[in-house]
Amino acid sequence: MSTTVASPAPAGRQPVPITRIAPGKGWLSLKLGQIWEYRDLLYFLVWRDIKVRYKQTVLGAAWAILQPLLTMIVFSIFFGKLAGIKSDGLPYPIFAFCGLLPWQLFAYALNESGNSLVANRGLITKVYFPRLVIPIAAVVAGLVDFAIAFVVLLGLMAWYGIVPGIAIVTLPLFVAFAVLTALAVGLWLSALNVEFRDVRYTIPFLTQFWFFLTPIAYTSRYIPDAFRPFYGLNPMAGVVEGFRWALLGGPAPGPLLAVSAITVAILLLTGLIYFRRMERTFADVI
Repeated sequence: MSTTVASPAPAGRQPVPITRIAPGKGWLSLKLGQIWEYRDLLYFLVWRDIKVRYKQTVLGAAWAILQPLLTMIVFSIFFGKLAGIKSDGLPYPIFAFCGLLPWQLFAYALNESGNSLVANRGLITKVYFPRLVIPIAAVVAGLVDFAIAFVVLLGLMAWYGIVPGIAIVTLPLFVAFAVLTALAVGLWLSALNVEFRDVRYTIPFLTQFWFFLTPIAYTSRYIPDAFRPFYGLNPMAGVVEGFRWALLGGPAPGPLLAVSAITVAILLLTGLIYFRRMERTFADVI
């Protein structure tokens, strides 16, 4: 946190303001208003991450399309054709692609935000700014890939003759849900990664394990009704099911989505508190 005080000045002169930077006090000293004060820095970091991601690449932004598209083809062959996984009466390719899209956003944002503080150690040790800006910028940068791949999803929907219903107005909420989920977990991982560097090795494993716990290649209808609310403890289950419902129709996620929303709220609040608490030591430890 920073405070501005006026220093003593000789007679006839205006006092010179001095800004003192000191750690925040208390567990609930979140100071979220500072994010808006440093919005220019946030914009710069987001733009920098986007440019670095596609700099000196052959295919450039096409990677945002190829990754979910090729994965959809593999899933359609092995899970849709060979294994006969049910897809709620939808064509399996679009069923899988619609689940892969929010997952790709989440996985990228989680990996980037979890490693963001360590990757920006030079910036953290040289200048003061709210450190929360760094993981937020890493998460927001993933929205560019999502927007590019979303155009492909719209093309697939037109190919299969699927017209979304009124539920499509809720789609931005599920996109925000995926972003907040990645940010909530990323806050924990990024703060822990500063002190325990082996956290970066657990992030790919965590992402892969989480992938199979999320109804992307399969529908959550395979989960018994009695256990579906507990399945919602995986926030991405509610995101993927809600995303499909908003675009492709079908029954609403219901209790599963409610449990996921509560889980994200708890993770985000505790993540913010823990991040702010550890923020005071980042420059010394990193």
